[in-house]
Amino acid sequence: MNDFEEAEPAPRSLASLTLIVVLAVLGCVALTALGTWQIQRRSWKLDLIHRVESRVHAPPIAAPGPAEWPTVTAAEYEYRHVRVSGTFLNDRETLVQAVTTLGPGFWVLTPLRTADGFAVLVNRGFIPTDRRDPAKRRAGEIAGETTITGLLRITEPGGSLLRSNDPSSDHWYSRDVAAIAAGRGLTDFAPYFIDADARLNAHNGPVGGLTVIAFPNNHLIYAITWYVLALMLAGGTAYVIRDQWQVHRTGSFQA
Repeated sequence: MNDFEEAEPAPRSLASLTLIVVLAVLGCVALTALGTWQIQRRSWKLDLIHRVESRVHAPPIAAPGPAEWPTVTAAEYEYRHVRVSGTFLNDRETLVQAVTTLGPGFWVLTPLRTADGFAVLVNRGFIPTDRRDPAKRRAGEIAGETTITGLLRITEPGGSLLRSNDPSSDHWYSRDVAAIAAGRGLTDFAPYFIDADARLNAHNGPVGGLTVIAFPNNHLIYAITWYVLALMLAGGTAYVIRDQWQVHRTGSFQA
């Protein structure tokens, strides 16, 4: 045979071809399922975006009281624009680690005792690490009766993805309402917290109004990617089968 002549492809055994087809079918099913899952995620994300947009721009409503607490769920209440009046318990604030557009630092969660007797945790906003000491931001504390408006948020139990809350050492990585309330000796507390808007921002005080309400929605691109990979796998498998069929026509399958 000439050195430049292409060698005829060796025929594969029927068993190896069967294995290739089975694996290819499983791969196509898995890739198609991933694409379909992304389509479902896209539908959920669009619903979330629509729900948030309609709620954050609506006039504020009264924050849910004790009678409504059993019905407070993410689907029904999260990101609603709410209003509540009361007195801040500034000596019981909690700092929760945060990373924002302003850099790393802490959320300042301060209990607000309402005239009705129950307490609600209010996320006053963000402070950088060098102002974690309350003595450096006394001017930003609010004394006496006040009214705050903001977005209702659902509790974040346990901690962050990588780190767990440690109440014993007062290290917090998520806004876990029940754990924070217990650590600060609060009773009759709401099962949610409120992200305060920027209306109460003061010199050296927490910066409110930083709630993230823009959600990336790349699920359609991901879905198309998975579907294209499924088609490519199916096409590649079909090419191998066709190639082996041609070899089979001029020879026979290996035993």
